[in-house]
Amino acid sequence: MATPILTREPILTESPASVETIPDMLRILIADDHAVVREGLKKVLTEAFPDVVCEEVEDGPEALRSCERQAWDLLILDLSLPSMSGLDVLINLKESRRNIATLVLSIQPEVMYARRVFRLGAAGYLSKRSAPQELARAVRKILSGGRYVSPATAEELVAELAAGSDSLPHERLSDREFQIFCLIASGKSIKEVAQALSLSPKTISTYRNRVLQKMNMQSNAELTVYAVSCGLVGSYPEAGRHVKGEE
Repeated sequence: MATPILTREPILTESPASVETIPDMLRILIADDHAVVREGLKKVLTEAFPDVVCEEVEDGPEALRSCERQAWDLLILDLSLPSMSGLDVLINLKESRRNIATLVLSIQPEVMYARRVFRLGAAGYLSKRSAPQELARAVRKILSGGRYVSPATAEELVAELAAGSDSLPHERLSDREFQIFCLIASGKSIKEVAQALSLSPKTISTYRNRVLQKMNMQSNAELTVYAVSCGLVGSYPEAGRHVKGEE
């Protein structure tokens, strides 16, 4: 069984071949709202990369401000952040054309989000339940210009392709539609979603209708049942500010 990332376990340092592709002074921004998680990540990173400099932020807006102030070699981004979700941070980074290598780290099911975060420009997706060595491997891979998913997630994605099946219904949604789908499925009313996203109720209703049509469903109850079955309920925190993009 894999040892979780937060477990204190020695990490092997890089081999000479891998060091050549990693900056001498590695700068990593950690965006996670739990102090114990941030400390665990720093422990793993400093053991694997002795010259690393880590900065911590607790929410999405803070992460964006830090990315505006200075350049980072890597952003480690929690998917479920307060005020602005990790997906919204990725959307903002993509729209502002900030080319920041990002590793999404989350407790959410990898296969449910891997394709979406990669479409938004992430370079890797990893479960918080992964072993410390896997985090170090993912960081090395990304800093070398590659992309990273766990072997298990890669197998699931390949299996889907081999079966010739279309994407899951929620994968057909745009980023804004997916955001609204998750909020409605978690029990938010049209008015509450509109307030959370700084959009009009009419606009939210229009998006809701698109979601129902694309997912071939008839009601909010169906959306909720589907979201629960896929482990999506509660995975998309309310947005505390307006997200640029589709209106």
